[in-house]
Amino acid sequence: MEILKSGSDALFILLGAIMVLAMHAGFAFLELGTVRKKNQVNALVKILVDFAVSTIAYFFIGYSIAYGVNFFSGAELLAEKNGYELVKFFFLLTFAAAIPAIISGGIAERAKFNPQLIATFVLVGFVYPFFEGIAWNQHYGIQAWIKGLTGEEFHDFAGSVVVHAVGGWIALPAVILLGARRGRYTKEGQISAHPPSSIPFLALGAWILAVGWFGFNVMSAQTIDKISGLVALNSLMAMVGGTLAAWVIGRNDPGFAYNGPLAGLVAVCAGSDLMHPVGALFVGLVAGALFVYMFTLVQNRWKLDDVLGVWPLHGLCGLWGGLAAGIFGTKALGGIGGITFTGQLIGSLMGVGIALVGGFVVYGALKAIIGIRMSHEEEFEGADLSVHRISSTPDREPNW
Repeated sequence: MEILKSGSDALFILLGAIMVLAMHAGFAFLELGTVRKKNQVNALVKILVDFAVSTIAYFFIGYSIAYGVNFFSGAELLAEKNGYELVKFFFLLTFAAAIPAIISGGIAERAKFNPQLIATFVLVGFVYPFFEGIAWNQHYGIQAWIKGLTGEEFHDFAGSVVVHAVGGWIALPAVILLGARRGRYTKEGQISAHPPSSIPFLALGAWILAVGWFGFNVMSAQTIDKISGLVALNSLMAMVGGTLAAWVIGRNDPGFAYNGPLAGLVAVCAGSDLMHPVGALFVGLVAGALFVYMFTLVQNRWKLDDVLGVWPLHGLCGLWGGLAAGIFGTKALGGIGGITFTGQLIGSLMGVGIALVGGFVVYGALKAIIGIRMSHEEEFEGADLSVHRISSTPDREPNW
């Protein structure tokens, strides 16, 4: 039975890892569809290479920082328990690699390629696992301190704060330090519309992300005996709530309609194992409304050129998710309990603080040392031609 259990656990978490790996195709197509046509190839290549760099950084550095585990032993030892520890790494890697994938959407169309890869290595190797270890592996006694202070530990079942809020709040300094795309805002205060290049690809990316999210959330149980249908249903209800709120408040705009479900899913991650489905629906409704309102405010009033709206979507909706778990996870509102709002507030703000400091340090240093923004000419030509020397749909005749 022990062999069957270990094999089932390995398969269970492997399937989760594959589903979250597939979400990176969603990140790629969501960005591809949102950016202008001259930056589509860059979106595709950037997400793939970022994932490869993330794997190296997390395998050799990040996973050890977060969990104190390394893989510098013989393959025979690594293969014990059907290699469960290896597929667990694979699963958690796909979470870690979401950090640069999130940031990528905010800094699209004007960030240099190679400096972003350096940022990816540092963020996935050091900054993200530092908070991951605090939240998910009892590092530095902080969870014990929160429990002693509030009565319960900070709870983030599937990463509303650990993954999404951290990614979104790291992206904010990067967006600020880069500045807006040229021509986006004029000195006279006018705003130039940069419409999405492909609504079908944007929608495809959102669908891939939404489907993969059920691996992201449900498989966060990490062993098959802890699987919960409640997590799946709560994810569904939050997704639906986010969709409806964004569709109504966004006045049937397809960009808002397809980011709405993602906002709901970001927000429900933290408390998806504790909430009642009606609570999850409400969490999704708030997240969808929050995304539309804040995306519009950020772009039009504050003039921060966050291309995909990753700070509102991941940063703010992730923060809302961390706090919402402390509200709707309580028994008073139909939840399972074992959670406090104060504990959620402390843990969530800690994640935001670490992300902000990490983002400003990493991108500030890169900007000062080697630069993080493409030249005026490169940006005008587009990243596809200036970086990759090919457009997404080459229309020239072959030449020899």
